[in-house]
Amino acid sequence: MKEECGVAGIILPDDRPQSNTVAFKLYYALYALQHRGQESTGIMVHDGTSPRSIKGMGLVPDVYNKDSLGRLIGNVGVGHVRYSTTGGSKLENCQPFILNFKGGTVTIAHNGNLVNAKALKDKLECEGRIFISDSDTEVIGHLLVKELIKHDPIESISNVMRKLVGSYSLVIHIDGTLYAVRDPFGFKPLCFGKVDGGYAVVSESVALDTLNGTLIRDVRPGEVMVFSGSGFESYQIGNEPHPAHCVFEFIYFARPDSVIDGKLVYKVRENIGRELAREHHVEADIISPVPDSGITSAIGYARESEIKYLEGLMKNRYIGRTFILPGQELRETAVRLKMNTIQENVKGKRVVLVDDSIVRGTTSRRIIDMVRRAGASEIHAMVGSPAIIAPCYLGIDMGTRQELIASYKTIKEVESLINADSLGYLSIEGLMRAMECNKNDMCIGCLTGEYPVEIPGENCRKKQTHLDDFNNPESS
Repeated sequence: MKEECGVAGIILPDDRPQSNTVAFKLYYALYALQHRGQESTGIMVHDGTSPRSIKGMGLVPDVYNKDSLGRLIGNVGVGHVRYSTTGGSKLENCQPFILNFKGGTVTIAHNGNLVNAKALKDKLECEGRIFISDSDTEVIGHLLVKELIKHDPIESISNVMRKLVGSYSLVIHIDGTLYAVRDPFGFKPLCFGKVDGGYAVVSESVALDTLNGTLIRDVRPGEVMVFSGSGFESYQIGNEPHPAHCVFEFIYFARPDSVIDGKLVYKVRENIGRELAREHHVEADIISPVPDSGITSAIGYARESEIKYLEGLMKNRYIGRTFILPGQELRETAVRLKMNTIQENVKGKRVVLVDDSIVRGTTSRRIIDMVRRAGASEIHAMVGSPAIIAPCYLGIDMGTRQELIASYKTIKEVESLINADSLGYLSIEGLMRAMECNKNDMCIGCLTGEYPVEIPGENCRKKQTHLDDFNNPESS
């Protein structure tokens, strides 16, 4: 699985002198959100007259420097880190997008994925709209510009929301004002807080922590927040929200120190480990995580099972994410370069390996083979999520149904393929207990094959709320 995207927006009081403070704060916020996207990044700052921006392919510290950020003067800005879900990995798709129109400019940054992006884009192109990218974010931008010519920003944003089907957490700048928008299901996280006398909107609360800010709350599903330098207003689009938060934010994507929708991610993952130990207890000598995403769940498993926690694998944190290596031998070298065994900790021991998920199974097999070669007598693979049996259409790049090993193999077959002595997946019920929530309030389409929104060729888990009307593609 690949991470999604991270968004950030900052606005400082109007009575403060124009400076590069916002640019540097956005830099640090995006640095804190780097785990959500490593392909590209962008920052826009508005000086009250016009926007200035920096965009580039690569990591946050590689794209910006002190001199370039120093030239971004203004008290309001928008930032983004990207991993592509719709649209390729190229500079044209780098966000935030800046669109000019008769009344000014719109800047937009997006985390999520639209199910109906192609249909909306086709219609806009028939109307003469020209696109410079193949990103669904630009589709949202064009729809918004079209509405702003006729309506005020709140009505314009509301009208656009009624046309969109899918996941979107948006940070938007229009005419010196910052807007935060979360889709009616709240698929992707978005929160806001107080920073340096103004406000910041970010994908995860860790970015607020980095800025020494104070978390106020999450943006609610279907809510539009309006921030000025002196305060904020809230507009609920539609009736009472009925959430379907992405379950993998808690299992894998978000940083453990983030608070999302009122839940500390670290605590959820520790609970996942405890539930996993209750459902799949085995006699073992050590509990070892697959770093880094399995660490917190492994701690929970060890505490619940009262089996010693001991790291059997060590991750190289200073390695690039992409390998273009020919041949099986070089690919095996790449795996060892990313992760190495601590032989003394596993030799002759019965090992429980705790990981967050199994997608294709190839990485799990390589890791288990490494631990076996290091001398482990038994290896029991424990997975802190239910089996992934269906694709995600709402912002996670986890492959097609044919690539998902659990979609066409039994647990015993997966166990054999990854070369484990036993394999245990967390149940959906156990996951909900760990999260202390109801499965009807989560998006678990990848675990059940039933999705909260209509997706062509897939089953829809209908929610009997105003959203049936709200997310009707016919309204576009």
